[in-house]
Amino acid sequence: MVHAERAALIEDLSHLDDRQWEQPSLCDGWTVHDVVAHLVDTYRTTRLGFVVGLARARFDFDRQNSVGVARERGTTPQETLERLRRVASRTSTPPAPLDSRLVEEVVHGEDIRRPLGLTRTYPPEAVARSLRLQTRTPASFGGAKELMARVRLTATDADLTVGTGPEASGPVLSLLLAVSGRRVALGDLSGPGVAALAEDG
Repeated sequence: MVHAERAALIEDLSHLDDRQWEQPSLCDGWTVHDVVAHLVDTYRTTRLGFVVGLARARFDFDRQNSVGVARERGTTPQETLERLRRVASRTSTPPAPLDSRLVEEVVHGEDIRRPLGLTRTYPPEAVARSLRLQTRTPASFGGAKELMARVRLTATDADLTVGTGPEASGPVLSLLLAVSGRRVALGDLSGPGVAALAEDG
């Protein structure tokens, strides 16, 4: 599933012009080009490499990510895309659950696609597994575990309900994006629990 998502993203990226590569993504302060460079860095990351890189960044995740983007961002979009192609078949991973690779592909895929007006129908299992992992992952690691004590998420297009409290309902992809801090997805959701998601984001 991870490799299928990587291939689909590469296909979408291959049709972009240089202006689209410089479009702001859903990641604060990053362009589409920056997100792709981040993905190159992530695909190349091993468990040991992650720990060493984090130590060099003084255990600052944001700094570690910025270093990775600067290292893997080519001088042109095509150079970065070629780097992405070369590493897309890798199976290395940071020291995290394997489903974190699905989260990475789906969420960053939307970080790129939504601002460009591109759509993808993701495999339902990939999105559901991503949402389940995000709701089990502490906020300190980019997840929403603590939030699940204050809101109940109900997917309208999948058999999936997570959390306790006021309900927020909507498409499972939008729920995933919302708990991943992408406020653009809040408009797809309804229910009293949306306020808790907006507050958290």
